Amino acid sequence: MKIGNIQLKNNTVLAPLAGITNLPFRLIVKEAGCGLVCSEMISSNALSYGSVKTIDMMHSCAEEKPISVQIFGADPDIMAYAAKMAQEAGADILDINLGCSVKKILKSGAGSALMKEPEKTKAILTKARTAVSIPLTIKIRSGWDASGNDAFKIAQIAEDCGVDAIAFHPRTATQGFTGKSDWSLIARLKQQVSVPVIGNGDIEKAEDAVAMLDQTGCDAVMVGRAAIGNPWIFFQIHSLIEHGSIPAIDFEKRFNILKKYVAASVEYIGELNACRMMRSRLTWFVKGLPNSSRFRESITKIRTLEEAEQLIDEYFDFLLKKSQIEGLAEDRK
Repeated sequence: MKIGNIQLKNNTVLAPLAGITNLPFRLIVKEAGCGLVCSEMISSNALSYGSVKTIDMMHSCAEEKPISVQIFGADPDIMAYAAKMAQEAGADILDINLGCSVKKILKSGAGSALMKEPEKTKAILTKARTAVSIPLTIKIRSGWDASGNDAFKIAQIAEDCGVDAIAFHPRTATQGFTGKSDWSLIARLKQQVSVPVIGNGDIEKAEDAVAMLDQTGCDAVMVGRAAIGNPWIFFQIHSLIEHGSIPAIDFEKRFNILKKYVAASVEYIGELNACRMMRSRLTWFVKGLPNSSRFRESITKIRTLEEAEQLIDEYFDFLLKKSQIEGLAEDRK
């Protein structure tokens, strides 16, 4: 799988998720087998204003490479300026959001609103393509009705402007995340364009990713919400493709990633801020495990990395002993 001149390790991609896909999260997803990680959606206007907080969102490190940085906006000149900033910050791929359907974004004329304005979209892509030398991609929805005609029109414009790949979430702008995504539109788009097509939408487990690849012929799959709390979905996708089976994720691997996520978050945003964030985020990774409610309750007041690691270790020890006891009981039957 190549996007422009960037060779990916495999054909899985992490979707940009606002408030989620920061550097610490991207690192654990990368370790779990993801081929390409993507930043949170970044405002081109905020970059042009010199917002330190927004500029920090582009911070990257060698361990997560290659990294795609996604920007959004409606002004071609500002988008070109932001694109150049992203490249200078170390982005390996620049992605332009044409698919966000959040009301605030639509009201500003960005995201899916641009799918109504092909000429403005063309101006944005043309200027962004001129501003950067790294590969350029876009993320789109099916448009403003279920036919997909908006998507096909924008995709053709994008290819003509020199875009190197297209990520396609076949839901309409008004659907949000409701209803079902129409994978048949991904198959049609794949037949229309010569650049790689990355399918997105309703991938909840490894089997869904393989089904999308088989049914649509897309070049790669993009996983978003399903990776929250389950970064191992990428490893499972590869295992299913290569070996025809989905391995269980053992407790030790699961809890090592939890500890790495906490440590990376502490380094990235500071100990107290990270621990406050982890009070809710660590619960993502233990959903469905025995006595997870007890663990969720225990971490509600963590203030230090040491406290977090101790509670993670204690819960791991509990689960390990529980599994050993159950295994011994099974052997005695």
